[in-house]
Amino acid sequence: MRAIIVNSPGGPDALTLSTVPNLEVGTHDIRVEVAAAGVNRADIMQRQGRYPSPADAPQWPGLEVSGVVTEIGDDVTRFGIGDRVCALLPGGGYATEVVVHEGLALLVPLSMDLIDAAALPEALATVWSNVFMSGELAPGETLLVHGGGSGIGTTAIQLARLMDAHVAVTAGSAKKLAVCGSLGAEVLINYREQDFVAEIKAATEGRGADVILDIMGGSYAARNIEAVAINGRIMVIANQSGEPATFDPFRLMQKRARYWATTLRARSLAERILIVRSLEAAVWPLIASGEFRPVIDGRFSFATAADAHHRLESSAHVGKIVLVP
Repeated sequence: MRAIIVNSPGGPDALTLSTVPNLEVGTHDIRVEVAAAGVNRADIMQRQGRYPSPADAPQWPGLEVSGVVTEIGDDVTRFGIGDRVCALLPGGGYATEVVVHEGLALLVPLSMDLIDAAALPEALATVWSNVFMSGELAPGETLLVHGGGSGIGTTAIQLARLMDAHVAVTAGSAKKLAVCGSLGAEVLINYREQDFVAEIKAATEGRGADVILDIMGGSYAARNIEAVAINGRIMVIANQSGEPATFDPFRLMQKRARYWATTLRARSLAERILIVRSLEAAVWPLIASGEFRPVIDGRFSFATAADAHHRLESSAHVGKIVLVP
């Protein structure tokens, strides 16, 4: 089969389309012919040598795919040959085929484009596990999303609004804020021109956000604590600032708030399956009905994977980027 590998850590040009051995199918696994693979910040970090695949996963990038089941393990009960699925992976999505545990896969509704479905698993699992399962965002509460125009951001806005929560976002351009507004975000903050702490307090009559979904990490830590409500939850899922977090623990204590950092890839198989099953029960009906749709910034071929990485790193994208074999 073909896969996009990284022979040596580096820039986007380090991505190399190569031939690799086929993967074996375990008793609970399915083999999927890939229709598309989602592109994520974690893939960039892996390409740079800063976020390798787990030892038991393929060593090339890719955390999510969509495609058609071509083989099933002896003990598989959820899927059959020919099923259209998308799947959450620990690695190896940049390939013409993947092998994945059946518990990490989901049927793609017939009403949905199979290529677009590659944009679902990673963003949905990240948002659902952080904002709802751990952050416990409730109807009527306010969610503040940093990076509202990203794949994570556009996913979080839609899910929060569908769950009857209010949404505020930060983004760096009028174009991105306009997209966020079209998805249902009510408070639009240009972080280049406005202070998000002052803006979120003004929008909530001084309360602050009940849940903050943060991709910036260190540089935003102290300001997030000022922006969060009493008993609020700050969910940190990335450190795009590249800086260490510095804040006064007593201020966090005064807010009785939680500062919670997580990753998805490093969780156990059982934990990831639990998240996927929760998604299937709570969110998949919204996808089947068309109430939730991923925002797709662009499709790139495997041959132009470097261009896809360039676009993601530039932060010019709005929504998700997918690679198509």
